[in-house]
Amino acid sequence: MKALRTSFHLPAALLLAVGVPWRRRFQAECILRVSRVVSDLDRAEAFYRDGLGFRVIARGRSDHATLAALGVGDIGAVEVVMRLGAQDIALVQFAKQGRPYPRDSRSDDLWFQHLAIVVNDMDLAYAHLSSRAGWCPISEGGPQLLPPSNGAVRAFKFRDPDRHPLELIWFPPTHGRAVWHQKASAALFLGIDHSALSVAFTSRSLAFYRALCLRVSDRSVNRGPVQERLDGLPSARVRVTSLRPVSASSPGLELLGYRPSGRAAGMIYANDLVADWLTLAVRPSRGVSPCAIQDPDGHRLVLVDQGAGVIGLPA
Repeated sequence: MKALRTSFHLPAALLLAVGVPWRRRFQAECILRVSRVVSDLDRAEAFYRDGLGFRVIARGRSDHATLAALGVGDIGAVEVVMRLGAQDIALVQFAKQGRPYPRDSRSDDLWFQHLAIVVNDMDLAYAHLSSRAGWCPISEGGPQLLPPSNGAVRAFKFRDPDRHPLELIWFPPTHGRAVWHQKASAALFLGIDHSALSVAFTSRSLAFYRALCLRVSDRSVNRGPVQERLDGLPSARVRVTSLRPVSASSPGLELLGYRPSGRAAGMIYANDLVADWLTLAVRPSRGVSPCAIQDPDGHRLVLVDQGAGVIGLPA
């Protein structure tokens, strides 16, 4: 089995890596899904279904072409694709399990990648989560109310049974994307707003993702006691850069630039539990799908044809 561990520090290197002239850029249409490597597929499915409101839309063997691109096509995997609102995740269990998620992981470590799940009512959502077993908190003291300068949102960070980070987030009426305020919903958990990645250097990561034509939609610097409790980090200071692909319905991406930054990921194998990946539908796509690449900090991306479906990959 090969390790998917290659650094691309410049946009031109990204373009050369996928075999197109450097003058031609890819355009990320949408984030199709986030894939998480799990140790027990039944346990993970039950947690995301019963604890967070996801529903199963497909299950079976993982796409061999995608696994081959990730360097693990020789061992195989099974997966469950789950949906919340209009957004998907895939829970993937490899036939040969890799290393567990590091027990001492922190929010500023460069392998950190969370999913932000929008809720209708933070108190009810937190109570519902608290009634379920298997998770552990990142945030201290329950849900936190961020100051108006950081959007006046309420948020709570925690880890699933395999220690993958998650966030519950509630937006006041004047903040957040319009989709979360367009119509009343009886659902407690509404959908995935974004995935957030810890990065060592915001400018370097921003250059990488701009080469995929993601655009900046917001910037902020979060610090102070509330941020410290939210992240479970003393003296937490983080520069947050929000990015959007072309599709208005797609989840977004956030770059989390902590100062100082945490530990580097080092060598990660694609079947390690820390080895989440994002699947991006891109154009132009001829000869690309599927193609696995890494950003400067080792976060994994799989590029697929912009016509790929949300269940079967590639198209």
